[in-house]
Amino acid sequence: MKIKYIVIALLVLVFGYLIWQRIAANKEKNAAPAPAGKGKNAAMAVYGTVIFAESFADNLNLTGTIEPDEQVEIRSEVSGLIDQLNFSEGSRVNKGAVLVKIVAADLLAQLDQAKTRTQLTSENERRAKLLLQKEAISQEEYDIASADYRTAKSQISFIEAQLSKTYIRAPFSGTIGLRSVSKGAYITPTSSIAKLVKSDRVKLSFAIPEKYVNRVSVGQRISFKIPESKETFEAKIFAIDPAVDLTTRTLLIKAMADNTHNKFVPGVFVNVILPLESIDDALMVPSEALIPIQNGKKVFIVKEGNAREVIVETGGRTKDKVNVLSGLTNGDTVLTTGVMSLKNDVKVKVTLR
Repeated sequence: MKIKYIVIALLVLVFGYLIWQRIAANKEKNAAPAPAGKGKNAAMAVYGTVIFAESFADNLNLTGTIEPDEQVEIRSEVSGLIDQLNFSEGSRVNKGAVLVKIVAADLLAQLDQAKTRTQLTSENERRAKLLLQKEAISQEEYDIASADYRTAKSQISFIEAQLSKTYIRAPFSGTIGLRSVSKGAYITPTSSIAKLVKSDRVKLSFAIPEKYVNRVSVGQRISFKIPESKETFEAKIFAIDPAVDLTTRTLLIKAMADNTHNKFVPGVFVNVILPLESIDDALMVPSEALIPIQNGKKVFIVKEGNAREVIVETGGRTKDKVNVLSGLTNGDTVLTTGVMSLKNDVKVKVTLR
């Protein structure tokens, strides 16, 4: 029994000794001096960049669509059988060229009939005039003969107008598309014959956000790129929609570009570059240096070895930089790493890059 108590006492002493050793070791560790850079007041290592005034072109990148200068669906004003198709698909046609001729035998017969009646009424009117001069007939009888003559002449004009509608002509010079009818087909005013497109010049249609509406004007030049091409082309704004679209809150704009080289195909999407302004002394800050806050954005700069928080106002941007309009001065060192964990007046050790 005594041996049991002795063993327990020894175990307690051993555990007590181990605990005392651990406490002593911790005290010794805490009493040792902190390594360089690890203390409470050690400087935080960060990267930064010195900003200098530089030239900056503030551009707005938009998506637009190429439209033809003029485009129309060729249709007939009257119904009838197609007698002639005078164009080749995909060919160029001149303004006024007869594209389609519709059978007009019935109208020609009516025209002959109207001309015969006109000759008769003309002779009747001539005779009535002579008789009126001799007071052989009344004024009323002459007026009836004269009215018959004028009616016959107007009938000729009406039939000739109908006949002109059987000749479907090109309203402007351009390229005729694929036809959807054949010779001998019966067409009506709802039948589509082909599409005529004028694309010596093309229109660029695009929309800008409403906040930029006061920064564009008619006559302003823009640039654009087409898919699968590195070449940049120019166009000039010729029309601006007078009102902002209430659904999209955007303003529709159209520009004109030369297409005599036939590089632009109507309907293709393009990347439009709209220049807003050019600044010679812009302060461009790396995008990663900006920190969003409730009322705007801020950055950290270095002042006397400490990080200083600065509220900034930003403008346009490039792929990796943002133009700062206010808050910074030329030559400031802006911190670019660790900005989310930085606080005001924290000591920093900056590596420039």
